[in-house]
Amino acid sequence: MRNLHIDAFSGISGDMSVAALRDLGVPEEVFQEALRALEIELPSCRFERGDRNGISGWRFLVSGHEGVEGEEGAKTTSQHHDHDHEHSHGHQRGHAHAHEHEVSGHAHGRNHAEIVALLEQSQLSPAVRNRALSVFRRIAIAEGAIHGVPPENVAFHEVGAVDSITDIVCACAGFDFLKIDRITCGELIEGSGHIHCAHGTFPLPAPATLAILKGIPFRQVHEHWEHITPTGAAIVAEFAASFTPMPEMSVESIGYGLGSRQTPNRPNVLRLILGVDVTKDDADTDEIMELRCNLDDLSPEHASNALDQIIKEGALDATLTPTVMKKGRSGWVLEVLCSETDTRKFSEIMMRHTTAFGIRMHRMQRLKLQRHHREVTTEYGPILIKVGLLGDEVIQMSPEFSSCSEAAAHHRVAVRDVHSAALRAIAVSKN
Repeated sequence: MRNLHIDAFSGISGDMSVAALRDLGVPEEVFQEALRALEIELPSCRFERGDRNGISGWRFLVSGHEGVEGEEGAKTTSQHHDHDHEHSHGHQRGHAHAHEHEVSGHAHGRNHAEIVALLEQSQLSPAVRNRALSVFRRIAIAEGAIHGVPPENVAFHEVGAVDSITDIVCACAGFDFLKIDRITCGELIEGSGHIHCAHGTFPLPAPATLAILKGIPFRQVHEHWEHITPTGAAIVAEFAASFTPMPEMSVESIGYGLGSRQTPNRPNVLRLILGVDVTKDDADTDEIMELRCNLDDLSPEHASNALDQIIKEGALDATLTPTVMKKGRSGWVLEVLCSETDTRKFSEIMMRHTTAFGIRMHRMQRLKLQRHHREVTTEYGPILIKVGLLGDEVIQMSPEFSSCSEAAAHHRVAVRDVHSAALRAIAVSKN
């Protein structure tokens, strides 16, 4: 498996993502070809070598929008899709965008529906086009929630500008070129300062960034500038399958994408790490959370109801085990498996639907077979079975209970009869 780890130790933005992909080895022609597939006139784009605090990498620049570099505190402006910032946030290009057209000198006001039409009418490959549509959709949903309008009516005053479309389309094209099997992202950080925009002064994270990062773990640091832009948040939310330390892998290449400014404390760069999984088998691994609590004052009916609620909400798995607790009291151990991004959600469900005052949390790695579903033919009709593979070898084949139950109800027979028929069909298929 080819793994890509996003190391956003200094934040992430659209142009930094494109620059890091270029430094990782994506040919410049890949980006140019993606831009030519769009049916709009674009300013020319280029890559430029530079360094930040001694770290060498690429910058991604749109002609006329190169921006102004400066130390922290310099009064510059930066591209941002929903706010007219009055100072640089370190990542996005340092050119002025205001709602007044005469200030910025180029088109504004594309709404989400227009951007969707632009991308759908393009000659982009389906994979790149769908990813770009999804990234914009994330931003539109966040903006719509903030401003109280449907996502399709969101006016992208600045993310609709051609330079931001360029960032998103190029990033999607670069990720697609690498043919990555799994993308992970390390710890995300954001600054703790403020931004000045058309709507007033807001604390970081910017409203759209915060909305896009719902369900994604991040923390603030005492650095008074923006580290994560809304475009960067949407890209990482779209592509990262999990937010975890770098998984075990053999590193092949490293890419550094430079932000627009020199910043103190840490280099203003985004690091991408590409490598190959070094696990000795062909099973998949991922990071999950185990949530656990002991309950000694909950009736069986209420305990069962809590388990049902957790399963309905989409937990990876959940179990309720009878146990004997201190002083000989009967009790339950409730265990829930979920993704790291769902930790808070299921912890709250457990506390709301049980008598628990606290939840124990354990991060763990899960080894799992590659899996897919197929049907087998039985005298009760087609039955869905789950197939587990280790590389190319089939290790497990088992009937899906829900499929057996539906067939049993339809034919008015016992579920065990349908299950047995499915097992016989599986045995025949192996021969």
